[in-house]
Amino acid sequence: MQIARDAMLLRLFIGESDRSGGQPLYEALVMKARELHLAGATVLRGPMGFGRSSRLHSAKILRLSEDLPMVVEIVDEQAKIDQFLEAARGMVNSGLITLEKVQVLQYGAPVTGQS
Repeated sequence: MQIARDAMLLRLFIGESDRSGGQPLYEALVMKARELHLAGATVLRGPMGFGRSSRLHSAKILRLSEDLPMVVEIVDEQAKIDQFLEAARGMVNSGLITLEKVQVLQYGAPVTGQS
């Protein structure tokens, strides 16, 4: 699979306890991205954060949170990101969604002869 040099980076900021169809939302989003043949998706788990409500979510021992921040990142061409967003609209009830232009410098194995 190839990806255009000029691409889009989609970030979905959600909570670890957010659900979709009985499964964690971050898993549902990654599976939907895979089903739509996007270039890839990565889930990042944050040790601390807050959102619109200003409620602090933390992994500190004294403040065990079962709703840590999660970020799902997806990079692909604009048309495929748009298709994914259309499908994801019914899955994401709250959170923050951002989109920005990026340049893809490498996708997969490096080109032979370069380090």
